[in-house]
Amino acid sequence: MDWKDYLQKEKRCSCGKNHICDIEEIIIEEGGIKRLPEILKKHKYEKLCVVCDLHTEQAAGLAVYEELEKAGYAFKKVVYQDEELVPDEEALIYLFTQVPNDCDLIIAVGSGTINDLCRYVSYKMKIDYYIVGTAPSMDGYASNVSPLIIRHLKITYEARPARVIIGDLDIISKAPLHMIAAGVGDILGKYVCLTDWQLSHIVNGEYICPEVMELVRKSIKKVAENAGRAAHRDKEAICAIMEGLVLSGIAMSYIGNSRPASGSEHHMSHYWEMMFLLDGQPDPLHGTKVGIGTVMAIRLYEMLKENREKLFPLEAPSFDPGLWEEKIKEAYGPAAPGVLELEKKTGKNSDKEVLRRRAAFQAHEEEIFSVIDQLPEAEDIIEILKSMEAPYYPEQINVSKEVFARGIYYAKDLRDRFGLLQILFDLNLQEEFTNRLIQEIY
Repeated sequence: MDWKDYLQKEKRCSCGKNHICDIEEIIIEEGGIKRLPEILKKHKYEKLCVVCDLHTEQAAGLAVYEELEKAGYAFKKVVYQDEELVPDEEALIYLFTQVPNDCDLIIAVGSGTINDLCRYVSYKMKIDYYIVGTAPSMDGYASNVSPLIIRHLKITYEARPARVIIGDLDIISKAPLHMIAAGVGDILGKYVCLTDWQLSHIVNGEYICPEVMELVRKSIKKVAENAGRAAHRDKEAICAIMEGLVLSGIAMSYIGNSRPASGSEHHMSHYWEMMFLLDGQPDPLHGTKVGIGTVMAIRLYEMLKENREKLFPLEAPSFDPGLWEEKIKEAYGPAAPGVLELEKKTGKNSDKEVLRRRAAFQAHEEEIFSVIDQLPEAEDIIEILKSMEAPYYPEQINVSKEVFARGIYYAKDLRDRFGLLQILFDLNLQEEFTNRLIQEIY
């Protein structure tokens, strides 16, 4: 794939805005790591810090060390010893203390968590970073934001993308199958993201960019068409999936936030992740959770279509802030203060806002359902995930009925971002749809 049209150019878009992706090079090819020294020489970096964890050091870190040593580079190694690394305050502080003050480039070796940590730390330290990918497992390689766990709450922070992304096909094609499947799940979630985004544009007048949406659709198409062959480690298919993941990240960079790539399916996934961490339970890969969240979100959209004829009229809204606050404390535990603060700032659940959105929904009902009709069926997503031996129901990753239900009710309160879950709240459908879905899948 020729990346020149996407990189280091300010693009005047038909949406009226200028888009830019601040990435210098993207290399997705066999033997890609061997090109690292020539790229470093071209950009004149000298003080290097290579960041891995126990797993990514074995997957690609040793190969990076070898290439750097052969080229005569001195570098510091930072290797997280955590068996399961979490991008929280402790991990951030460790990296801040380990990166030398005179470092001019961080080389992150890994996928999701390592990338998020290095992206944020390099941004705050005002130094560049490269990423050497170890698995096609998530779409954050080209992203300009870092989702981190701070005070038990999943928060997305501003950052900047890697200067160079290297996806060595000899390495990423050997990634565990569940990691490849996670990348597929992360991209399948874009079906829901784009639907949520379009509905917010219709209901709230939120800015939307048709060209960025088309870029995300291109990403989805690449991944969906190659998922089956990727399960057999076909390098051409793995390459297409990695390219699709990077395209999704470029879309985020163009917009300046995660809106094109994160919707209701991600909110449910983030809520489940927070509950796993709070309970001290193993947390499945981000894309694994997103794939399941996608199946659930599309099924909820299907229920919305099934109920279309009886959506209106509705009883007047009666939001009880005190009761809601108690429910949030139950649902989020120690992470509740951040959620409560967000509602204070936005008032998105207030009766006034609900009535405004209901009126907009009714006024544009035909347009809204024409957008929803473009979604694939939940069964189609299940079949793709099955082809990769990936889970597709929450119970398969130990999400309890209670946590699942709370996710539908309260995951929307993680972000001020309108979508499916807010629609269910606005139209008094949370209880009915949650109970129906639990009966179907548990």
